[in-house]
Amino acid sequence: MGDGIRESGVTDSTAAAGVAKRSFVRRPDRAGVVAGAAILAACTGLVLYGVLTPEPGKPKPAVATAPVTYEVTGTGTADITYKGRSGSAKATVVKSAALPWRKTVDVPLGQDPIVSIVLGERGGQARCTLAVRGRHAQSATTSGGFGRATCAGSLPAPGATGGQATAADRSAG
Repeated sequence: MGDGIRESGVTDSTAAAGVAKRSFVRRPDRAGVVAGAAILAACTGLVLYGVLTPEPGKPKPAVATAPVTYEVTGTGTADITYKGRSGSAKATVVKSAALPWRKTVDVPLGQDPIVSIVLGERGGQARCTLAVRGRHAQSATTSGGFGRATCAGSLPAPGATGGQATAADRSAG
């Protein structure tokens, strides 16, 4: 019997198959890995949502605010930009507001209230006035085409006043 494989009872075809079986290593299925990662991410999101979301019976902490009155008097129209209740420091824009214009809003403590006016192409005259808690803070005047004026004030940081709004602050508006 000339070759050693036949003497041991193993044929060439079974030897080749055995080599193939030994070299076969199962690799992770990509779809399974992706699905597992998605499930893990969803579970993590739900856990974080549960941890970060306040309980239904718990009141949300109140943001201390102060009433600020913005007033623009004059003739014609103006684009008016002011800060209001938003805690994100984003401004509100009123396009082509007919003058006179007045708005009282609650501004979070620590943010600086500001009102800016820009007259239209036809111009005119305008005056902005800013009052914090009913007290005059600043005024400015402009005239002419595309005339500009800005009035600004300041509010103390919440820690500077104990972080509590007064009863007058909460009832104003």
